[in-house]
Amino acid sequence: MAVSSCSFTLSPRVFNPYSSFECRPDPDFSSAPIGDKPRLASSRRVTASSLYAGGISGRGLSSLIFRFPPNFVRQLSIKARRNCSNIGVAQIVAASWSNDPAPDSPFLAAAASAQAAAAAVTATVTNDGAAVEGCIDNGSVQIGGSDNSTTTFLSSDGSITVHAGERLGRGIVTDAITTPVVNTSAYFFKKTQELIDFKEKRHQSFEYGRYGNPTTVVAEEKISALEGAESTLTMASGMSASTVMLMTLVPAGGHMVTTTDCYRKTRMFIENFLPKMGISVTVIDPADVDGLEAALNKNKVSLFFTESPTNPFLRCVDIERVSKLCHSKGALVCIDGTFATPLNQKALALGADLVLHSATKFIGGHNDVLAGCISGPEKLITKIRTLHHILGGTLNPNAAYLIIRGMKTLHLRVQQQNSTALRMAEVLEAHPRVRRVYYPGLPSHPEHEIAKQQMTGFGGVVSFEVDGDLMTTKKFVDALKIPYIAPSFGGCESIVDQPAIMSYWDLSQAERRKYGIEDNLVRFSFGVEDFEDLKADVLQALETI
Repeated sequence: MAVSSCSFTLSPRVFNPYSSFECRPDPDFSSAPIGDKPRLASSRRVTASSLYAGGISGRGLSSLIFRFPPNFVRQLSIKARRNCSNIGVAQIVAASWSNDPAPDSPFLAAAASAQAAAAAVTATVTNDGAAVEGCIDNGSVQIGGSDNSTTTFLSSDGSITVHAGERLGRGIVTDAITTPVVNTSAYFFKKTQELIDFKEKRHQSFEYGRYGNPTTVVAEEKISALEGAESTLTMASGMSASTVMLMTLVPAGGHMVTTTDCYRKTRMFIENFLPKMGISVTVIDPADVDGLEAALNKNKVSLFFTESPTNPFLRCVDIERVSKLCHSKGALVCIDGTFATPLNQKALALGADLVLHSATKFIGGHNDVLAGCISGPEKLITKIRTLHHILGGTLNPNAAYLIIRGMKTLHLRVQQQNSTALRMAEVLEAHPRVRRVYYPGLPSHPEHEIAKQQMTGFGGVVSFEVDGDLMTTKKFVDALKIPYIAPSFGGCESIVDQPAIMSYWDLSQAERRKYGIEDNLVRFSFGVEDFEDLKADVLQALETI
């Protein structure tokens, strides 16, 4: 990856953050290897003394390229940050060190150890002598490539959410525990030949911010590990992932199948926009396998796309059964598993070709980021990525960082939300002021047996109908003290909404009922608050109606 470079001089002395620092145009890298990173052909150790012995003086490091992480700039002086505020993964060609740090310098205490550590610069060198990457053993900055080994030693989803994509190495070279954010809109090439090598696939680069980002790649690898997928593509929102996927996999003039209960904006895109491309759609009940089979026999179906559980009635599709059926007819299966999360349900392992999430919800988990992702085999994800690069909808690297951060507590949050939602569903179902509860963890749910077979937990969202009309339900919602009245779900904070108002207010009551949306329907997303507090709040609100 190419970024701007800055100049230092190198000597085995203590780093002085107050010393002069300046950026200059790239030096001549003609002696450096072509490629994103040098080949690791051997592991010969190179010390500081051997560097000097080999004729590399403090002013001549044209053959060594040290790559520092984006956040390394924070370790530099204020002047350096002004001059090189966006160095990204800097290519340090020469480094300047001083043994007279300014008074009160924070580096004074570490001066002695740093003096010794400066002699422990290590690097891995290719057999032909070209410079490559190693590490500085002083604990401050790692210089080197990433270890792309699989997380085979992580046996649980909880460990995977914390460490996948990071613990065994990442494209961003750093010894920081957290993944740095690389804020850049483009990536430069040192010479025109390197650009040609990139175009002819001999050199790796993202080239442009819309085509990829090192921080985003870490988020994608983490999700892939959790889903057991070959590849994952993140986008700016769940709807971006859904629409790009549909436009990629359903050809003009083609046919697809979906289900009655789903996110309204997804339905609007399928009903109002896909027909403009000559795409026809069969809509079936989530449990209507016979209807799916009839559609497959009657039409040349390219894709079956459904949520499981669905929004807002939490219907469940028999993923293994419909996958076998669709594959027998040459159709792909994509499951939107947003309500399930990758912890409660492994759609790919059950036979689906693709699994999609609005990462805004449980995966992000803090109500502070918009994102979407789609995971599956490399071949399919590559096709979707090609259209994505054309249409845009790119995930911002800062948002990618929030997804990475959020996933580290995903298993803890989901465990709490699973437990609270199931217990609250049981409380609500037994309450005289509640007519009906929709939750796959309840025996009364129409797909309870299917849910038990393919889910390890039933999610943090419960939908239910109170005993009353629109205004009675409004009174109940307004009486709640803990949850926020808001769209979305899956965050640490509990959220409640009345779908007739929140999502379908532009339709008449009769039109809403076509989709099963009654005026007394409530969707409650339970957060990570204490169960007893939530229970007390819901019960007191029910007493007001």
